[in-house]
Amino acid sequence: MPSDSALSIVWIYPDLLSTYGDQGNVLVLEQRARLRGIETETIHVRSADPVPEGGDIYLIGGGEDRPQILAAARLRKDGGLHRAIARGAAMLAVCAGYQIMGSTFGGEEGQPVDGIGLLDIASTRGPARAVGELVAEVDAGLNLPTLTGFENHMGVTRLGPGVKPLSRTLVGVGNGDGFEGCYAGHVVGTYLHGPALARNPALADLLLSWRVGPLAPLDDSAYEALRQERLAAVRPG
Repeated sequence: MPSDSALSIVWIYPDLLSTYGDQGNVLVLEQRARLRGIETETIHVRSADPVPEGGDIYLIGGGEDRPQILAAARLRKDGGLHRAIARGAAMLAVCAGYQIMGSTFGGEEGQPVDGIGLLDIASTRGPARAVGELVAEVDAGLNLPTLTGFENHMGVTRLGPGVKPLSRTLVGVGNGDGFEGCYAGHVVGTYLHGPALARNPALADLLLSWRVGPLAPLDDSAYEALRQERLAAVRPG
């Protein structure tokens, strides 16, 4: 449960990692909380600022190589995100932000760059850019519907024993091994844009429920119609 009356949403480094409309993830969380009468407070943490440790849900998005490398270096030095997750905060890390959470990722020339070691993953640059729609069946333990989104990355991500695959890829590349994303505890990593939470509101609700408990249902008929349209357009058979 949040320690204060307002649910604290922390958006990490929007000045470096928000290339593909990932601010939408913040907006969806705010809206779905507000529709349930849950007050929110959103903190935009720029790359020169310390990461607060007292947030409830942390979000980090995608970006280009140089901003990704700079973001990783600053998060390693800061340490606030590690302390926040250790005390039970939830997190969604997308694309470049997902790779940063691991031990290493591929730099501008494919050289290994240190991540922050929050997730037991390691990423490298793949042979070709993965671009296009992505559809994936979620791990049964999370009780979520099929994920839909858009990927645009060069990454290949290897999962270690400390994480579980978020989903099994039906369409698209994802991690490059037949799976997409990963999760451990209350931390979710994914290559999904779209933005991810607008395309998959049940994932937004999962993050919220990890901090506030069971949620009242919402009328998601408009969301679901859009989801089904996208799924029908890209999924096999």
